[in-house]
Amino acid sequence: MARTFDGPKLVIASHNAGKVREIGELLAPFGVDVISAGELDLDEPVEDGDTFIANAQIKALAAATASGLPALADDSGLCVHALGDEPGVYSARWAGADKDFQGAMHKVEESLSAVRTVDRSAHFACALTLAWPDGHMETFEGHAQGTMVWPPRGDKGFGYDPTFVPSGHSTTFAEMDPVQKHAMSHRARAFAKLVDACFEGA
Repeated sequence: MARTFDGPKLVIASHNAGKVREIGELLAPFGVDVISAGELDLDEPVEDGDTFIANAQIKALAAATASGLPALADDSGLCVHALGDEPGVYSARWAGADKDFQGAMHKVEESLSAVRTVDRSAHFACALTLAWPDGHMETFEGHAQGTMVWPPRGDKGFGYDPTFVPSGHSTTFAEMDPVQKHAMSHRARAFAKLVDACFEGA
């Protein structure tokens, strides 16, 4: 049985403004007062896990311990099948210290060109961990299948969104209205599992 979240405030364990905004939008219907790790000036922990789950747990537990509040962390990334699911857990690192996702998207496209494949299938993966200051954690995963496109299209998303078209659609995540993206994204699917398990009355 998963532990129920019943506090009035939740820390979003991220310094990524786009990710904080998206998670905040998903939490909005539940009336939860959210604050980001960045707003609290919390240190960013070293993400040295080799899976999305491991990194989500590292971030959530660090934020919960430092803030004394429950904390929700996301670790997500783009897995391009012809590249052996890279960049995967290193998706943010491909963008470098300055978070240059334009450069990261170019790197993915150059890597696909180098392997000379017609397979442009990919998926976004997400692990969400809700951690409490006492060390208890609940973790959930979600995936969104799709295809890589080039050149990038749209300006509504963040990260690799402009180059990813979800299966069954013709527009990239970055071209979609946020409500439409939230209905199908990897993060939304993981979040739905989290809500079902940890939020009363959901």
